[in-house]
Amino acid sequence: MVAARTDVLVIGAGVVGLTTAVVLAEQGLGVRVRALQAPQHTTSAAAGAIWGPHLADHESVPRWSNQSLEVFRGLTGHVEAGVRMLDGLEVARTPMPAPGWMAMLDHFRVCPPAELPEGFATGWRYTAPVIDMPVYLGYLLQRLVDAGGKLESGVITSLDELRTQAAIAVNCTGVGARQLVPDPEVTPTRGQLVVVDNPGLETFFAEDTGESPEMTYILPHGDRLILGSSAERGRSDLEPAPETAAAILRRCTELAPSIAGARIRAHRVGIRPVRSRVRLEHQRLDGCHVVHNYGHGGAGVTLSWGCAADVLSIVEQL
Repeated sequence: MVAARTDVLVIGAGVVGLTTAVVLAEQGLGVRVRALQAPQHTTSAAAGAIWGPHLADHESVPRWSNQSLEVFRGLTGHVEAGVRMLDGLEVARTPMPAPGWMAMLDHFRVCPPAELPEGFATGWRYTAPVIDMPVYLGYLLQRLVDAGGKLESGVITSLDELRTQAAIAVNCTGVGARQLVPDPEVTPTRGQLVVVDNPGLETFFAEDTGESPEMTYILPHGDRLILGSSAERGRSDLEPAPETAAAILRRCTELAPSIAGARIRAHRVGIRPVRSRVRLEHQRLDGCHVVHNYGHGGAGVTLSWGCAADVLSIVEQL
């Protein structure tokens, strides 16, 4: 039996797919989201997550990031969204200029050497959105439902299947686009983190580690800390690796000794869809239109609202 056609079919229920679906549905379009996994079991649910355009490249990244930043600022007054503006410190072990995106953030300043932890040469303080992803994904799903959208379980194995599914489809499959499109340029990049009891930290800490597969950050979420992370290019296994968790705990404890001995609550693993360039463009197929919106690397949250706005513009033209 062929499914009824709808205005827009969004494929993927991670943060990019749900945000795109919300933007479309709140403009009055009929929207279905189809995904093999529920939002709480996607890579997005495993994210830290702090605003910042990491592992993403496109000339529109600054614009998309700024659009999303404004949305997150507006959500901080909504407890149910799980978004907070948090003060913190980012450092680097070598002298380097501040990334350009930091200028978008509130209270940004370069730290004098006396403020830096031992062993670090550069540092910046700023206030950024920190998002409790399990809570936030539930919030997005509720907004979708309230706008008349629907979430359904299912899988699309090829773009050819879309001809009978919807007049317009939006491909938000993340790393799944590698097989679906197929797009071999999408590279799975494994990220692992550890969730522990918070001994009382109220500010975040992050280290700019460049291209290293070892990322270090400490993100307070109330009575929990999210400790990260890794960036293991080419790996897509989801089983937490004990040695990776141990390395994360060691690095974070060196920077915040009060973490030592904190009870471990959970281990999380997600697969970032890294691509040389975010793909956001329209493709005409025989019988339907496809708008691709994937390849956001580690910046799916950061770019989500800006990219969704561009998808809406394309859909409105169609």
